[in-house]
Order: sequence, then C-alpha cells, then structure tokens
Amino acid sequence: MEEYHRPCDEVPPLHRPRATPSALALSLGRVVSRHPAAPRVGVGFSADEAHNIVKECIDGVLGGEDYNHNNINQWTASIVEQSLAHLVKLGKAYKYIVTCAVVQRSAYGFHTASSCFWDTTSDGTCTVRWENRTMNCIVNVFAIAIVL
Repeated sequence: MEEYHRPCDEVPPLHRPRATPSALALSLGRVVSRHPAAPRVGVGFSADEAHNIVKECIDGVLGGEDYNHNNINQWTASIVEQSLAHLVKLGKAYKYIVTCAVVQRSAYGFHTASSCFWDTTSDGTCTVRWENRTMNCIVNVFAIAIVL
C-alpha cells in the first residue's frame, strides 16, 4: 500500500473500488494517509472547507491560551460543538463525527490513528493539526453521506 507524507487535504485519491478501507496515522510533524476521500469540485465533502471551519474554531477557543489541565474538557467540548454547528450550517447531506484531542506539549510527542470503511466517492475526512508553545490539538472530521 502506498504511503503519502503530505497534509490530508493535499493527498490525491487512490484508485480503488468503492467501500475500501482507509487508515490515517498522524504523528505531530507529519501525516501519513493511506486513503483520503478527495472532494469533487462542487460536489460532496470538501476537506478544504472543513479544514478552514475547524481551524477558525480552534483559533477562537485556544488562540492566546496556555495549557491548563482544568480547561481541557471545556476547550475540547467547545471546539467539537462549534465545528459541528458550522459544518451542519453548510446544509450538505452528511452525518458528521468530530473528535478533538488537546495535550500538553512534551518531548514524547503525540500519535493518533483512525481507520474508515466507507464509500470513497462520497464520504470524506479531514484532520487539522494545531499547536502553540504549550499544547497540541488534533481535530478529526469524518463526513458520511446521507443517501436518500
């Protein structure tokens, strides 16, 4: 299986039959993606649009803050709720799953992975990595098309 070392929204789609598994392994500093769902122009899930929405939400919640363990639950809840609300406002026929992890920066790094089994022509994912001098934040958005 080929591996790409670029942000998820820059990785071209792999040519596979529908409903193939995908894996995304993220290590701070690099993204290794085996299957990103690439957006089709004007149709479906746009990873770029989702990335911009999530980035604005993270900046609004964490911008200017230093890591404080007592605020983590509030920060992560605000990030996922705001991101989800903005994604839903797009009015697209998708179910969304938004996850958020905020960790204190350390020499040990932070690693996460996910895997999806879905329709690669309509479903999609976007991972946003954000950091400042005291913390790292990873937000994953999974968009699953609603077939009516």
